[in-house]
Amino acid sequence: MTVLVVGSVALDSVETPFGKADEVIGGSGTFFAASASHFTKVQLVGVVGSDYPFHKLDPLRARGVDLAGVERAEGESFRWRGRYRHDLNSAETLETRLGVFSQFRPKIPDAFKKAPFVFLANIDPRLQLDVLKQVEKPQLVACDTMNFWIESRRSDLIALLKHVDVLLLNDAEARQLTEHNNLVKAARWILERGPKHVVIKKGENGAFMFTANTVFFAPAYPLEDVFDPTGAGDSFAGGFIGYLARAGKLDETHLRRAVVHGSVMGSFAVERFSIQRLMEIGETDIRSRLEDFRRLVAFEEELTA
Repeated sequence: MTVLVVGSVALDSVETPFGKADEVIGGSGTFFAASASHFTKVQLVGVVGSDYPFHKLDPLRARGVDLAGVERAEGESFRWRGRYRHDLNSAETLETRLGVFSQFRPKIPDAFKKAPFVFLANIDPRLQLDVLKQVEKPQLVACDTMNFWIESRRSDLIALLKHVDVLLLNDAEARQLTEHNNLVKAARWILERGPKHVVIKKGENGAFMFTANTVFFAPAYPLEDVFDPTGAGDSFAGGFIGYLARAGKLDETHLRRAVVHGSVMGSFAVERFSIQRLMEIGETDIRSRLEDFRRLVAFEEELTA
């Protein structure tokens, strides 16, 4: 089944203890599409400026990502410049230039409006709500957010939650949104406001999925080298939603598998700058890492007489 993603298409300049990259493709929509395209067809909606090197998106098109919804506007593209020190869990933002993204008003092409799976990547919750007015009865709506929107558009974000099946956010965002330090209480607060599932990502410490009656946890994959964490959360979301779209099932078993698929794709994303690693891997690599995850959490209980 097809996934529609609405989010940013950006140019990133990133510095980590392991190297640096200038003007590489980034953005929430881009990372999500790169990840989800390993499992299903993806339709991407975003905006770029007249200076954007559109040919750099050719690897996404080659993977079946439909770029018809990426608008080209006159002006400068969205750019982000950041630095990671030895604590790779948080980035220091050095510069943000929104460019044409500041005027972004998503226009969903007619051919995209019937997508059964919709992911609202990290944009203004008022725009996320507007997207839902343009699509036609999707089977699953998932969304992401960030601390800026929680602080500046909290009431709009809470209104959005009534129309969302899955909310994905990190632990700091969950605490900020709910004003609960305990993540179990934070998840319950969110569930009471609409979503059926809440996925709380904890970076190198794994991810939780909460429902009204269950809790599931998947660890992060133990990597020796984390090269660039940019886009890891969006790549997680791409694996999570992409797998569900391919499976076509939304029961608890498949949702738990989706969390593990999300963790797998996030682990690949951090191994290179930009979407490079996500473009290198194939089905064999993904299945091998899924098997590693299975061995990571499997154990045999000792039987006593």
